Amino acid sequence: MNTNTLKILLKKEVLLMKRNPIIPRLIIGMPILVMLIIPLVATLDVKNVEVVVVDNDRTELSRRMVADMDASEYLSVIGCYLSYDEAFRQVEEGKADAIVTIPKDYQKDLTNGKKPELDLKANGVNATKGTIGAQYATMSVANTVARWQAEQGVSIFARESAIMNLYNPTLNFRHYMIPALMVMLLIIICGFLPALSLVSEKETGTIEAMNVTPVGRLEFVLSKLIPYWAVGILVVTVGMIIGWLVYGLVPEGNILNIYLATILFSLVISGLGVFIANQSSTILQSIFMAFAFIVIFQLMSGLFTPIASMPRWAQYITYAIPPRYFIEIMRSVYMKGATVADLWMQYAALSGFAVLFCLMAAMTYRKRV
Repeated sequence: MNTNTLKILLKKEVLLMKRNPIIPRLIIGMPILVMLIIPLVATLDVKNVEVVVVDNDRTELSRRMVADMDASEYLSVIGCYLSYDEAFRQVEEGKADAIVTIPKDYQKDLTNGKKPELDLKANGVNATKGTIGAQYATMSVANTVARWQAEQGVSIFARESAIMNLYNPTLNFRHYMIPALMVMLLIIICGFLPALSLVSEKETGTIEAMNVTPVGRLEFVLSKLIPYWAVGILVVTVGMIIGWLVYGLVPEGNILNIYLATILFSLVISGLGVFIANQSSTILQSIFMAFAFIVIFQLMSGLFTPIASMPRWAQYITYAIPPRYFIEIMRSVYMKGATVADLWMQYAALSGFAVLFCLMAAMTYRKRV
């Protein structure tokens, strides 16, 4: 490999990137917009669950239960009814997510040492909100009853085991989502843009001038990849800064572990991008091919859907999805403070994919003279 030739080609690529009216803005603007907007809108945090109550007891305790549910930041009592049919009508009309039915003589049974049960029904149309909302209502009622029993001197039933959420105590979905969003930024910027750059040269005919030169395949492919490796580091840096300044999220582990994973994943995804470009004759072809990979990576990498919840056969397929390993590294370093030694299998897998895709990119480039 001729290093002088590589330097000249790199200079050409940097100049082309600067002169392009879209790429510089995309490299800077896209990470900022994605990190500022998506964590706010793409969330599984469940709040403001709308609850209707059927109060068949109509005692001081039942009124306290309703008031405590309405005071919760997660629940909102939109109505208290005397019949179940009236409450169920609110669910049918899509106005309520859960129904809490307080049985008759609920306070009296508690006073006599019995343990009456509430009837909770969730709206299955929005299964996540309805189910979690019913759990919130159950916890709110349990806390209210425990305080009332303590005030009345009534024997308190044994409470259920306490749950402690490790690594993300508040179950803030942004802490789970932000590290993974950097993966999608790298896929688009470090994989999609090199493919478009190379195919655009095919369409304009400038690559024909390159084909008649003694430039080797390795120098040419590296000149296409190296600028985007640097861009990948820039994108992750911008993402970490925004995560810290806007959301207060900082990595628990060493930042160098994140940069090492970023370099390896940039090698993987940029190599894939050049491979796609080598198989495409037009920009439209490369867009469709790249889009197919992006969809598969989103659905199968664990970005939105946990891999553990997938069917067993699908879990085996995810081992062939490179973003899976980068997402695991990012989340583990951010939330657990994991080290390279803890994640050596993920780093090894990314290294293997990097070698494979870069070799594929170099071998599939054909000089046509």
